Amino acid sequence: MKKLMDWMTNVLAPKLNKAANNVYIASLQESIMSVMPFIFIGTICTIWGILRGYFPDLPDIGIINNLTFGCLSVYLAFLIPYTILMKKRLRKTSKQAGITGIALFFIVTNVQIAEGNFVAVLNALGAGGMVACIISGLFVGVVMSKCAKFSFFKEDSAMPDFIITWFDTLIPIFLILLLGWFIVYQCNINLYNLITSVFEPIIGVVENPFVYVLFNFFIYFCYTFGISVWVVYPITSVIYLNSIAANAAAVAAGGAPTNIFVQETFSIMNVGGSGATLALAVMFTFMAKSKRLKTIGKTVIGPSIFNINEPLIYGAPVAFNPILMIPMWIIGIVFPTLNYIVFKLGIVPIPYNVNQIWYLPRPIYGYLVTNSWLGFVYVCVLFAVSFAIYYPFFKIYDKQVCTDEAKKLKDNNTLED
Repeated sequence: MKKLMDWMTNVLAPKLNKAANNVYIASLQESIMSVMPFIFIGTICTIWGILRGYFPDLPDIGIINNLTFGCLSVYLAFLIPYTILMKKRLRKTSKQAGITGIALFFIVTNVQIAEGNFVAVLNALGAGGMVACIISGLFVGVVMSKCAKFSFFKEDSAMPDFIITWFDTLIPIFLILLLGWFIVYQCNINLYNLITSVFEPIIGVVENPFVYVLFNFFIYFCYTFGISVWVVYPITSVIYLNSIAANAAAVAAGGAPTNIFVQETFSIMNVGGSGATLALAVMFTFMAKSKRLKTIGKTVIGPSIFNINEPLIYGAPVAFNPILMIPMWIIGIVFPTLNYIVFKLGIVPIPYNVNQIWYLPRPIYGYLVTNSWLGFVYVCVLFAVSFAIYYPFFKIYDKQVCTDEAKKLKDNNTLED
């Protein structure tokens, strides 16, 4: 165990953090975080749609969903190259890079202008076009950042800065769009379909039960060493959103959702936060004999109800704690396995609408995500299972902390005497 912890601390964690701090990955992560409010609005629209099922007289607000979550890729197409140039401290040309990103994305998705109408595939503008917008956005970011090193004007030029920026960005913008135009409209190569077809096998791989369990276990495993799930979010979010978009499209076409590897199924099993730690928070609060653990429990129980468990992970601590790491590893295998079984067999309906209000208490979230009371019941079952897994390890840890507290109290009394 000591060798494993040393390797995670000194080898894997620094490498993951270094990768997360890479300017392109960091820009992608920051861009996705910037559009989270639009994803949340899509969630609100989903909940509103559920309410309309009970109250048909409520107005249809689907247009709001189409202009927020439904245009997610358009906003990312701007944000990705814009953020790249901002991080590279090329502020002067960052806005031009962002606008170019949108223009190239429209070309990549093969938009048409017909009789004065702008014709585009709606799914390509939303979550379904995320891979295309990421690739085009990164391409624009690389080209614009490279070209920003060159200028037609000397540093002491009397020309206003905005005019210098105009001329310095004309050539890279034109070349980027010309390349896209030539490939898509002259060579008749549908880049959007090409990119999507290349990415589809990845979704197929993560839907494999072994890969599904292994990937989720890796997230829990890293979390026990203090490496947050947000490190891999730029990768997982792309798969999650494409998969939920595919589920929505399948249902709209009269079919059934099939993709299990979505944010909604990942969140539903994290009762109290990643690692399903609500049970542990309850034990600390109401069952701990240790004064320290009881105090920690009272502090973390509130956030844990709303699935914020960083105070527990780092305060108990669970991270780097050999006793409490093991049950989280067990949950990292058991819960994804249960998830795959119950959703694959149709015991609980597979989510097909975006619903990322992850801070809702999990039983409520389970109902909303599946649009079924079975989701509510499933969360309660998961809580019971997590309680059973954590309990024996909690008892060992509580006894250990009580022993330490008794020893410290005895030592203090000895010093006073």
